[in-house]
Formats: sequence, structure tokens, C-alpha cells
Amino acid sequence: MTNRVYLLGGYQTDFSQNWSRNGEEIYDGFRNTVEAGLQSAALDPEDIDVSHVGNFAAELFCNQGHLGGFFAALHPAFSGLPASRHEAACASGSIAALSAAAEIEAGRYGVAAVIGIEQMRNVPGKTAAEYIGGPAMWSGHECTDVTYPWPHLFSELAKEYDSRYGIEQEHLAAIAKSNFANAKRNPNAQTRKWQFTEQSFEEDDEANPVIEGRMRKQDCGQISDGAAIVFLASAERAAEYAKRRGISIDDLAYIKGWGHRTAPISYAQKISESAGKEYVFPHVRGTVTDAFARAGMEGVEDLDGIETHDCFTSTQYMAIDHFGITAPGESWKAIEAGDTEMGGRIPINASGGLIGLGHPVGATGVRMLLDAAKQTTGAAGDYQIDGANSIATLNIGGSATTTVSFIVGR
Repeated sequence: MTNRVYLLGGYQTDFSQNWSRNGEEIYDGFRNTVEAGLQSAALDPEDIDVSHVGNFAAELFCNQGHLGGFFAALHPAFSGLPASRHEAACASGSIAALSAAAEIEAGRYGVAAVIGIEQMRNVPGKTAAEYIGGPAMWSGHECTDVTYPWPHLFSELAKEYDSRYGIEQEHLAAIAKSNFANAKRNPNAQTRKWQFTEQSFEEDDEANPVIEGRMRKQDCGQISDGAAIVFLASAERAAEYAKRRGISIDDLAYIKGWGHRTAPISYAQKISESAGKEYVFPHVRGTVTDAFARAGMEGVEDLDGIETHDCFTSTQYMAIDHFGITAPGESWKAIEAGDTEMGGRIPINASGGLIGLGHPVGATGVRMLLDAAKQTTGAAGDYQIDGANSIATLNIGGSATTTVSFIVGR
């Protein structure tokens, strides 16, 4: 990247909290996150030049749109602050971050606040499934006769792998087990106190029931309330910030590279387009290699870890070969070798991922970016990857319709 965009810090809420049960609305989560983020990063409201919000479905869950106006409502210094809201299903947060970074690169602004937020636990589970079902896929054209649309579609992804290369349930289960184990070390993880037995990860219809097709309970990411915020800055403003705090600018993380591609909205058209090709989702592979190229990296061997979109175990299985950790269709080899575990060759989802940490849809892309910054500055605590200098993210929206990858490092 020509002009560096630095990360000055940020904040993530506790994804185990149920805001409605706590008597809170989405505005409360927004305000608390911004205020805590500013305090954590040692910034004042007056330091912020522009703001971006990533959110998918507040209109459905909360009967609330126009979220950019929340900034101006929470502090007098934000009155008049430019604010934009971005939607790309589960990749909404990453699109907000990309937009903020582009404005900084263009020289429009010096410091941007990027918040991703979603409140999803204020409605029954079946209603939540409906709210995040049709709107993020081709509504009225896909999954019209299934109860849980997303488990169904990502079961179809597992079936596609099975038909092309073969896939074993034990390898999907190993992904779930790893991410739940990682989450126990993360103080913000929704599932950090959950307890499991061996049967919880087996084909046991009582302990691990089928949700749709090949997706069982533990294969699924969590419905969560939560938010995350990061503060992006130009090199000039980052240098001023570092000097003010008595640190070197080299102590700050920055965005080394990024990738962003969009595929047809329907899952079937994606699969049709990839027929006979090396990768199930060539555009996802392209997103990753674009990020490598912009970062000046040869490939996955230059990374120290990955935060990827494991909305289902089949999605992480796909990410393993699409990042190039294995050849296409051979993700199982990395799983069996322990390559993606903590302490392995390329740890994946040290945070716990969407399965273990949680998945407030609009927050996920921002949370990944924040975790990448934490890892590369040695601030990830009990889930720190030793010697992490470069961490990649992969955030997808819909059935991998929108894909965004960042590479963060020092």
C-alpha cells in the first residue's frame, strides 16, 4: 500500500452479554463502545475527523436505521462529524473499514473511527434466522423451503467439497473443537464458560443435533449482541499520536494489504462459475492473493496467524485451502497435522472465531481487524500468538458474495 493506514487501538464488547436482557438498546451498545474505545486508545472525541458504521440489519432487529446519527448524539464534539453506514451482510464491518482507510489514503481525513455493531438476541432464535436469512442471499429465490437458510447453504458447501475432493465430518468437528477451546482464553468470548463432552463434537443426535444437512449444532457460529471499534490514522497523525504517548510509530500496527471482491449473490451461480476450476470459490482465493500482493508478500508462509470467517465449520475448512495452507481440497491435512492450532504452523482463530467468540454480524469485520492489531502489538493476552508480526483476516458476507481480507502488521 502506498500510504500507510495505522491502527491506533480500539475496543470490543463482551459478546456473551444480552443487551435487551440488560435493559439496553442498540444505541446504548453504540455509545458504550465508542466511549470505551476512545478511553482504551487514549483519544479524545475532538481527535476524530470522520466516522464509519458497519451494520447489517438494525432495521429488522431494532427498527432502527440511520446509525451514523448516533455519533452526533453521544457527544457534542461529534455534532457535525461526517458519518456513513455500510452494509454487506456479514462483511459490513470490513466494508466500513475499507471505506475509512480509502478516505485516509486519499488525504481527506487524518483519523477515522470505525465501529461495527449488531443487536440480534432481542428476538427469538427462529425470528433471528429469518432476519439474517433472506436479506443476505437472493431473497425469494434461494432457500425458500428450508427452516434455517444459512446452515443449509453452508451444508451445501460441505457437500460440494465432498463431491469434488471428499470431506470427513471428523475434520469439521476438529475445527469446532479448536475454536471453542481458543475461546476459553478470550475474556470477551460468548462461549468462554460453556462446557462440552466428547459427544458434543460427534455425530450424536442428542448432544450435537443436526441443524440442516451436514451442519450440526457445534458446526454453527453464534447469534450475538456486540460491537467493536478501531481508530485508523494517516502516517502523519499516527506519528503525532505516538509522540504524544511517548512511543515509536513502529510500535503501532498498520494495514499492510487488503483484498476485496464480490461474486454473484446466489450460491448456485458461484458454484456454477467455479465448475472445473481449482478452487471452490476462485474469487475468495483472488481476494486473499490481492491482499498478499498489496502487502508485498509471497503467500501464506509470510503470515503468523489468521482470523477467518467461521460462520460454519465448512467456511473455515474452505479458508484453509483458499489461503494456500494446503492444496485445494486438502484442508484436512492441515487439520490433522495441527498446523492451524495455537502453537501450530499458522494458527487460525486464536480469538475463538465466530463459533467460539461470537458473531454480531456487523461487528465481525471490525473485531477481526482489532484482533489482528492486538496480535501484532503483543496485546492479545491469553490468546496471544507468539511472535506475531503479520496477521490476515478473511471476512465474508452471504454465501461468500462479499469477501474482504486485510493483512495487519508492524
